[in-house]
Amino acid sequence: MRQLVLVFAAGLASALALPPVFFLPVLFVSFPVLIQVLEHAHSRRHAFLMGWSFGFGHFCAGLYWISHALLLDPVRFGWMVPLAVGGLSALMATYIGAATALVHALRLKGLSCILGLASLWTVMELLRGWLLTGFPWNPLGSVWTDTLPVLQTAAWIGITGLSLVTVVMASLPVMLLYPGGRYAMSIVGILFAVMVGAGTARIPEEPGPSVSGVRLRLVQPAIPQTLKWQEETRMANLGQYMTLSMAPPAPDDPAPTHVIWGETALPWAIDGVTDAELRSALSAVPKQAAHHGAHAPLLVTGAIRRTPPGQKPARIWNSMIAVDASGSLQEHFDKAHLVPFGEYVPLRSILPIDKVTPGHMDYSAGAGPRTLSLPGLPPVSPLICYEIIFPGAVTEQDKRPEWILNLTNDGWYGVSTGPYQHLATAIGRAVEEGLPVIRAANTGISAVIDPWGRIVKSLGLETAGFVDSNLPHALPETVYGRWHHRIPLWIATLLLFAALALRTRFSDQHISP
Repeated sequence: MRQLVLVFAAGLASALALPPVFFLPVLFVSFPVLIQVLEHAHSRRHAFLMGWSFGFGHFCAGLYWISHALLLDPVRFGWMVPLAVGGLSALMATYIGAATALVHALRLKGLSCILGLASLWTVMELLRGWLLTGFPWNPLGSVWTDTLPVLQTAAWIGITGLSLVTVVMASLPVMLLYPGGRYAMSIVGILFAVMVGAGTARIPEEPGPSVSGVRLRLVQPAIPQTLKWQEETRMANLGQYMTLSMAPPAPDDPAPTHVIWGETALPWAIDGVTDAELRSALSAVPKQAAHHGAHAPLLVTGAIRRTPPGQKPARIWNSMIAVDASGSLQEHFDKAHLVPFGEYVPLRSILPIDKVTPGHMDYSAGAGPRTLSLPGLPPVSPLICYEIIFPGAVTEQDKRPEWILNLTNDGWYGVSTGPYQHLATAIGRAVEEGLPVIRAANTGISAVIDPWGRIVKSLGLETAGFVDSNLPHALPETVYGRWHHRIPLWIATLLLFAALALRTRFSDQHISP
């Protein structure tokens, strides 16, 4: 029991390295604790429990912000807080437990234990992003989001590959306890120095070039989630969006050509038939941009799209729409990766509960990542809310865009680590894909991120206002952008073979209790 508590505390502390705290030194304590306990596990079940306990603490601390969304309506959903935070953390912890159980099953000790854990941790992160619809939130590699030279490695091996690097780096203190540890530390140190050097060389000193003729305005009204859908506040909410959208730019700044609102910014559902009056009102925004000389002005906004009245079956989608100066709907995109229990209820015929978002109808899923051609803009990959957390699944296959547009509503999570972690994910995707990421959030954090992961401009959490910015140019396709998950999987496989090769040599030389 004391071991379980110790490992749980180590996992809990390890979350301090995640965004937005980025206290990396804690990893040099928490992972050695896990490795030493794993070294002395007396059975596969014991090893699983040690890993699971570490993971449970790690995810509880990293995902606590989910409770904020449920407590916005505590009467209906407050009872779900322990199940949502505790249950999801317990489920995610099974991946780490599986990794430690496999380390024990393969009889990996000493340095081979470290290499095996790093390899299997990475494989489990890949599985975590895929099984049961996937939830790859807070990959361990995200601890480097605030360290741009190291983060550049994601352009070659992805954030998941950086998770492997992180486990090895965090194990440095315990390496000294094993035969050959000093030699191993030297190799790791040299490789890490090469990573930092290559990453530093990759980042240009000056800002990168921008797309000619495009000036974006990201509108962030900071409307609290509790007021977003109330009938008596809807007109005022729309008015706030319109006022910010049509405000004059800063002196000497060009007028915006394209205005972007966040996820479900429109306070009414649209169906393309009976919403002509609403689209006519929205057209005032691109009309003003046209008045200032924009060639093909647009308002791009999140909206709930529904089937026309009377059409069966009735369906709704969490969508992005683009409205031009005539009020015409130029294009739309429907969210494909929906949030279980947030936007739909799995096994609804069995589970007698409501989804967390307003309304009783489940959302329908779109077709998946698409590259859209919007007037006056380079080809774009739209992503709604947490669709951006899925590495390797943010662009249409064989049709590479030139930027990523992420519409989100982090108002569900209040002032917590959630919005910062979501932003860190967007930064990671920019580096992985070599594409700028434009992030428009209802309550923050809205940001323009260049393809090196640098925040060009941003607007802080729960700050009302707008961001005017040029659109950074894309980089050539990255190695990770071409091969995606295959890169970290290949590296993890090679590392596991190295661990197995070391197993015989060090199996009898590990630390005794």
